[in-house]
Amino acid sequence: MDRPVVVGVDGSPASLIAAEQAAQVAVRRSVPLHLVHGYLHPLGYGVPLNPYDLGVPAPTEQAQKMLEQTAAELRDRFSGLSAQVRQVAGGPGATLVEESRRAGLVVVGSRGLGGFTGLLVGSVSQQVAGHAHCPVLVVRPAEQPIPVAGPVLVGLDGSDPALGAVRAAADEAAQRGTSLVLVHVRGDDEARAVPDEVAETEAAGRAESDELLAAAAVVVRAEHPDLVVEQRPLRADKPVPALVAASGDATLLVVGSRGRGGFTGLLLGSVSQALVQHAHCPVLVVRPYSAD
Repeated sequence: MDRPVVVGVDGSPASLIAAEQAAQVAVRRSVPLHLVHGYLHPLGYGVPLNPYDLGVPAPTEQAQKMLEQTAAELRDRFSGLSAQVRQVAGGPGATLVEESRRAGLVVVGSRGLGGFTGLLVGSVSQQVAGHAHCPVLVVRPAEQPIPVAGPVLVGLDGSDPALGAVRAAADEAAQRGTSLVLVHVRGDDEARAVPDEVAETEAAGRAESDELLAAAAVVVRAEHPDLVVEQRPLRADKPVPALVAASGDATLLVVGSRGRGGFTGLLLGSVSQALVQHAHCPVLVVRPYSAD
């Protein structure tokens, strides 16, 4: 696939970190990188106040200089990188969603200034994650260095979207030259089971988890026979804390856009927000490619 990697850039440290990650992905995929600046504030700042002036503000020289400087620095750092820059008259969410129609991946930082303020706080983040037409990579400023040689971690629950996430995670691991860790978080039912049923419930849950992981591993090894794959069953009351903890030694956490059980409504509620905001590494939200 030769679709470009698109990253929202506004000059803030968070967006520059996202741009660096986006450049790395573009080089690994041998595709162009598009640095995009949406220069209208999502609440309307920058829109003419005069109701008789229906014109849209022109792109600014300052923003253009910022974009071109960022692109030049990335080209110097990443050999072979093809980078283009563009300013778009639109709010951050609408701009990135529209750009995603022609992109192979959209990359966003967890904080921003100017046009991308609050990108992952509130309606804008939900708009991008919920309506993008391609996968979305969310990059947070790391509290500690992200292990470059760390594995790619993917959560699965047996759903079709989770299987799509597994395939995407395997592709990422192969491109990065690292291993893949398949994770299934099963609930802790021991407290709800009566004593005579504890052992039976435990055995059934363990068997289901092992079966899901083994089936996913078969798919991965068929497509990437040389990839090192680890199957990691976890037991926890809730999937989020378990996945956040597991992400501590990972270079990337991959999740599907929809799921069952612990992953239900992954992009629409507290689960997605928690993973995006608290994972110790970038999070790739896998969505089916769409032109709708």
